[in-house]
Amino acid sequence: MTSPRTLGFSDLQVFPLALGGNVFGWTADEDQSFAVLDAYVAAGGNFIDTADAYSAWAEGNEGGESEAVIGKWLASRSHRADIVVATKVGAHPEHRGLSAGTIKGAAEASLRRLGTDHIDLYYTHFDDETVPVEEIITALDQLVKDGKVRHIAASNISPERLRASLDFSEREGLARYVALQPHYNLVSRDTYEGGLQDTAADAGLAAVPYFALASGFLTGKYRPGTTVESARSAKAGSHLESEQGRRVLAALDRVAGERNAEIATVALAWLAAQPTVAAPIASARTVEQVPALVAVADLRLTDDELALLTEASA
Repeated sequence: MTSPRTLGFSDLQVFPLALGGNVFGWTADEDQSFAVLDAYVAAGGNFIDTADAYSAWAEGNEGGESEAVIGKWLASRSHRADIVVATKVGAHPEHRGLSAGTIKGAAEASLRRLGTDHIDLYYTHFDDETVPVEEIITALDQLVKDGKVRHIAASNISPERLRASLDFSEREGLARYVALQPHYNLVSRDTYEGGLQDTAADAGLAAVPYFALASGFLTGKYRPGTTVESARSAKAGSHLESEQGRRVLAALDRVAGERNAEIATVALAWLAAQPTVAAPIASARTVEQVPALVAVADLRLTDDELALLTEASA
């Protein structure tokens, strides 16, 4: 039985792989999305990550599509109380930024789409440096006081603004960030390691990294001379052009071969073993992609394997 991870100082107990909802209502239609969600839960998963902006970038979409799909799925299943639902505020076309009024309006819209009376974990999607941290934290704290949000978190924020936010929460006795969602993976380490990771560690925050598989590159399906049909293939394929990307792929191949594991599972296991990381985020378009993701819960890499991958990714 997989042991759940605790998110920071919160009472949230989560499966060690968060299922990314960015594909729901975009590259996965409603039926596909429901099947993926069912497969994830059947494997023991309970942590679903989305945002109000998903997927406003797709032609014909306006944002909120992912939340709406998840809301319909939650309504058609009977396990809302067992699921940790995380969503984000700040990037929806109609609710941009983090002013107090924007946060309040966006949260109400997310609750409606999700068909629930509370959000378990509510992230600021992108920091809005035009708004003082005091205003942001006070608005988020009000949502917690009103019972609409259980815990708050941050994503895409500088170490300085994160520290200032935490200090204000502590000084005023207001809701405090319990988690951080950074961009972090084997081919993007400097986006988290250093000041941001140090701040998270000092404050006891749990990291829930996004782009955990580098838009699919760390699944191993991108190889020289291959063509991958994916909405994210250009971004993922670019890693093949770097020496680091090729080194990482070779190291992943080696460890995966020795452990009889999928390359994606090994890449996620490296991430899950890093300081502060509670649960990497990865998305699946099809049911067939789910097993390699959830298998991270049972794969513990040795110190030598971790060192090999860390060295390759340097």
